[in-house]
Amino acid sequence: MATRPIVVLLLVTALAASPGGQSRAQSDAPRPVTPDPAVEQVPPTDIAEPRALQPFVATYEAWYEGKHAGSATMRLVRDDGASRWRVDLGVRGDRGFAGIFNLNIEQSTVFDVAGDGDVYRPLSQATTRKAALFFNRRTTGTYDWHTNTARWTGDVSKARRVPVPIAHGDMSGLLINLAVIRDAEPGASLRYRFVDSGRARDYEYRVSAAAESVTVAELSYQALRVERTNGGNDEMILWVADGVPTPVRILQREDGEDAIDLRLVEYRAAQ
Repeated sequence: MATRPIVVLLLVTALAASPGGQSRAQSDAPRPVTPDPAVEQVPPTDIAEPRALQPFVATYEAWYEGKHAGSATMRLVRDDGASRWRVDLGVRGDRGFAGIFNLNIEQSTVFDVAGDGDVYRPLSQATTRKAALFFNRRTTGTYDWHTNTARWTGDVSKARRVPVPIAHGDMSGLLINLAVIRDAEPGASLRYRFVDSGRARDYEYRVSAAAESVTVAELSYQALRVERTNGGNDEMILWVADGVPTPVRILQREDGEDAIDLRLVEYRAAQ
C-alpha cells in the first residue's frame, strides 16, 4: 500500500485508530481558532504575494468517512531569525469514535529556507499522540545536513530508528504541503521526496489546467486541484486558492471512497 502524506497519517491515527493502536499524547489539545481582535483579518484578495511564505493560523473541520469527527489547526510561525520557521499541525478528535477516546495529535517541523528561498529544509521534528488518559507517545526526528542523514528516536519501531540518507530538496510531509502551495501552477507536474518518521518515498502530483469552484464552510473558492499521481489506491487531493496560504481542502480517498476530509473554516495572518 502506498505511503500517505504525513497530514493524512496524523488524521488516520487521530480519527480512526483505537487506543490499542499507535496514538499519542499532548496535554494542550488544539482548539478552533477564534478571531483575535488585535490581529487584522486578511481576506484572500488583500494578500499581495499569495504564494509567498508567510505566518498564518488556519482551522479546519475534520471529517472521516463523511462524518464530522473533530477539528484541526495548522500554523506557520517564525522560529528564530529571518530564515528559520516552524510549521505545526494539531488534530483533536471530539466527535463520534474519536471523541469517546479524546484522540489528539500534534506534529511540528522546524525548518529553514535555503537556496534562493525555494528550498524548505527540515531541521527537526516532533510528534506527540494521546488517547484518553492512558496512551501517550512521542517521537522526535533530527535532519543532520552535515552528515546528510535523518534519524528518529522515541516511540518508533526499531526499523525506523535506522538513519535515513537525505539529499538537497528532501522534505517532511508538513513541508510538502507548504511546497504544494508555493509551486502549484495550472497544468504543472510536481515532484518531491518525502523523508519523515524513518521513511523515504517519492511523491508526484498533477495540477489541474484551470481553477475549479470548491465550497468549504459555506465559502466558495476558485482553486487549483492538486492530485497525487503515484499513490495507488490511496488518493490525495488538495485544493489551492490564490491568496490563501494553506490548502482550502485536503481529501484522502481510499479505494474510491472518501476517508479523511479537511475543510478550511478560517485562517488569519500571524506575526
